[in-house]
Order: sequence, then C-alpha cells, then structure tokens
Amino acid sequence: MAGGRSRRHSADYGLFWPGYVDVLSTLLLVVTFLMSIFMLAQYFASQEASGKDTALKQLTLQINELTSLLSLEKGKAKSTADELAALQATLSTLREENTKLSGSALSGGEAAKAAEGRISGLTTELESQKKVSNEALAKVDLLNQQLLSLRRQIAALNEALQASEAKDAESQTRIKDLGSRLNAALARQVQELQRYRSDFFGRLRELLKNRKDIRVVGDRFVFESEVLFASGSNQLTPEGLAAMDQLAAAIIELQKEIPKEIDWALQVDGHTDIRPIASPTFPSNWELSTSRAIAVVRYLISRGVPADRLVAAGYGEFRPLEAGKDEASLQRNRRIELKLTNR
Repeated sequence: MAGGRSRRHSADYGLFWPGYVDVLSTLLLVVTFLMSIFMLAQYFASQEASGKDTALKQLTLQINELTSLLSLEKGKAKSTADELAALQATLSTLREENTKLSGSALSGGEAAKAAEGRISGLTTELESQKKVSNEALAKVDLLNQQLLSLRRQIAALNEALQASEAKDAESQTRIKDLGSRLNAALARQVQELQRYRSDFFGRLRELLKNRKDIRVVGDRFVFESEVLFASGSNQLTPEGLAAMDQLAAAIIELQKEIPKEIDWALQVDGHTDIRPIASPTFPSNWELSTSRAIAVVRYLISRGVPADRLVAAGYGEFRPLEAGKDEASLQRNRRIELKLTNR
C-alpha cells in the first residue's frame, strides 16, 4: 500500500512539474520584458532630462545676453534722453533769442522815437544849465567883489594888529621895567623889614633877657605855653600878661620907626604837643592852639597894637620843634610863636 502511494505520488509530481516550469518561464519572460520596457523608459527619460538641462542652460545664456543688451540699451536710452534735453534747452534758447531779435526788429522805430525824445529833453536841460551857469557867473562876480572888500578889511585889521602889537611890546617893556623896579623895591622892603625884625628881636631880647623860657628860633620869637597859660587853658597868667605888656610896648615903639610903605604884620602862632586834650571847651588841639593865639592877639590889641597888624593862627600838634616824646620835648612843642612878616 505504501508502494502504491509512492508510485501515485511520483505520477502526480511528474504531471505537475512541466506546468510549473511553463508558468515560471512565462513569468520570467514577462519580467524580462517589463525590465526592458523600464530600462527603455529610463533611457528615454534620462535623454529627455539631459535635453531639458541643455535647453535650460541655453535659455540662461540667452537671458544673460538679453540682460546685457537691455543694460546697453538703457544706457543708450539715457544718453539719448540727455541729448534730447540739451537739444530742447538749446532750442528754447534759440527761440528766446529769436523772439528778442524779432522784438528788437519790431521796436526799432520806437527806439528811434525814444532817442529823439531824449535828445529833446537833453536840449532843454542844456538850455536850463546855461541859464544856471549865467546866474552862477553873476554870483561869482558878486563873491569876488565881497572877497576884495574882505581883503581890504583884513589889511586894515592887520595894520591895527601891528600897531597894537607895537603898543603891546612897548607895554611889555614897561611892565618888565616896572617888575624889575617893583622887585627891587620889594627886596629893599624885605631888607628893611629884616633890619626892623632884627631890631625888634633885639629889643625883645633886651627886655626879656632874664627869661630862659623865652628864646629865638630862626626868624621866630618863641614863648613856652607854660609861661603864658595854665595847663589846658586859654587864659593868660599874670606872668604871661607881664610878658605881653613888654611885647606890646616893643611893637608900638617899633611901629613908629617902620616906614608906611612897608606892609608888615605880626603873626601869632599857637602850637600844642601830640597828647590829645578832648575837653568840653576844647574838643581837639586845633581849638586849644587857635584859642591861645587869639587870646594873645586880643590882649595886644587891648594894649594899643593896631588890629590890622596882627594875625592869629593855630597849628595844633602838627608842627613840632622836636620829634621826641619825652616830657622835655613835649614842653618845647607847647609854645606861642611871634613872627614879623610882609603881608
């Protein structure tokens, strides 16, 4: 039974194999055919793609060439436009010149008329100027006459000035002569006054020779303040009154000898030391020195000395005889000075 199955199986297999082989062969042929068709399709597709690339490159080259040509054309178009604008401007200029020339040609007659009118106006103005010139000539003649008259007056004034200068020179000579004579007279008076001053001081020295507190300093007769006044006072002390009596007598006696033409005066100067006083009666040394000088002058007047021959002045502490600050120096600076002077 088993052998029968094997034989049956082999018989079935032998029947199946040829058909299977036929199917495979047919299938192989179909696949080979399809592969051939695919390869052909790929070939034609690659050929077509290659042709498209070539065409694209050619189109790109053409586009570049067209772009270059377009740029050149644009440049040419711009140049052409510039040339056209220049031509238009030239044409406009030519048209304006043409218009001006046309207008000039048309207005030539009007210009001639205007010129004639201007010539007429200038002629009229010339006539007017001639009239003005004639009037100016007449004025010039008048001015010449006036100038001649002024020159005559100037000549007369020059003569008068020369005469006046001659008189002035003569007067200057006289003045110089009078000045010289006056200076000589003053010098003589000064000399005489110096002589009388010497006599006056000599007599005072003789009268007050026993007083050591009264001395002569230069051309001044100096009384120490303590001789005439108490401290801080402008009232003459009895000792001061006695000294002033002697002084008044000497002045009155001297006055009789001094000629009237000598204008003399006795100056009385009051001086203090540097210490301030500041009292209710005398706010400063100015008041004290001036008040003491006035007190001396008043007493001399009361004793018969003419008031017009006396001068009172106060110097305070500003003209010291000595610069020291010791008591001896301060005492010498407190003083009354008498000086015989010219007025």
